Amino acid sequence: MRIALVHDWLNQVGGAEDVLTELVSMFPQAPIYTSLYWREKMPAAWQQWPIRTLWTDRLPQIHQQHQRYLPLYPLAFGALDLSSYDVVLSNKSGFCHGVRTQRGARRALHICYCLAPTRYLWQYESYVARENLGGALKTALRPLIGALRRWDYAAAQRVDHFIAISTEIQARIKAFYKRDSTIIFPPVATERFTPVPHSALGNYYLVLSRLVPYKRVDLAVQACTRLGLPLLVGGSGRDRERLERMAGETVKFLGYVPESEVPQLMARCKALIFPGLEDFGIAPVQAQAAGRPVIAFRGGGTLDTVREGETGLFFDAPTVESLVATLKQFEESGMARTLDSQKIRQQALRFDRTVFQRELRAFIEAAYAQRRFASTLRA
Repeated sequence: MRIALVHDWLNQVGGAEDVLTELVSMFPQAPIYTSLYWREKMPAAWQQWPIRTLWTDRLPQIHQQHQRYLPLYPLAFGALDLSSYDVVLSNKSGFCHGVRTQRGARRALHICYCLAPTRYLWQYESYVARENLGGALKTALRPLIGALRRWDYAAAQRVDHFIAISTEIQARIKAFYKRDSTIIFPPVATERFTPVPHSALGNYYLVLSRLVPYKRVDLAVQACTRLGLPLLVGGSGRDRERLERMAGETVKFLGYVPESEVPQLMARCKALIFPGLEDFGIAPVQAQAAGRPVIAFRGGGTLDTVREGETGLFFDAPTVESLVATLKQFEESGMARTLDSQKIRQQALRFDRTVFQRELRAFIEAAYAQRRFASTLRA
């Protein structure tokens, strides 16, 4: 199979880029089509990848401020003809699923690995609230958002198969695009994490996150302050000053934590607190790979990754009071030391990168074989 990979943009490193890295390892010869590539700021290893940028990559300051060019991405991806390939695999949270895969009799099989239906289109109200857009700008953008939403929906109808990263995203694909999907969880490098004996555990809870408002780190800071529980907060972001002002003496901010230090920090914590609503959430899986339980908000991807009472606990409402009640339950039950760290790790192994590779490869091969069989019948 001649495979092409499509990715929205390459100017930052996050969960989407972790998935892309895995796709490149699976299909090293496949070209990667993207709207922009900030070569100087991205990992050096990416320079060995066969990256092919669109005309948008030459726009002024697009690498630093890609959001300002929002209306142009549908034009760029919509004009990209990839019909000469056998399979097109788009890694989508924006507009890259809009590539063209049919010209005349030629037609590529398009499989979309959907990280999320485009959030700022389909969850506009919550997105603008998160970004603190003014009322006038919010109103002015509505016609544009409506037009882009219609384009996004039409592009989704041209996709042959959708793969969702979680039950949360599967539900959104159905609600927004009216399409069915198969769940294949994102890859997690669980081999980096190893449980430690209970005797080696520290006396602290842990949050590892970008410090931005929608991550709801404020819930963990306030709850641990109220209960006098030791909390380490790893990460940086624009919300740090606000969080520090509300923090008590038991809360310590670590700033940026190097990747090399994350495994031990997770392996020794009493539990990872994951207070936000995420599409999937890599950190809870990493914590469980290190044998540690997770205290998470009941929603989003953690409903797939955390088993209540076995690998962690949930709190039901995004409030300090709800998290306080769950932390009290966790403390009083002694779960930090009574839960079996190896059983917790076994839950994490369900999301290992080898599982992702096996399931995705099998899905692509089956879909491609089905396409060829159907073509044979038509002939």
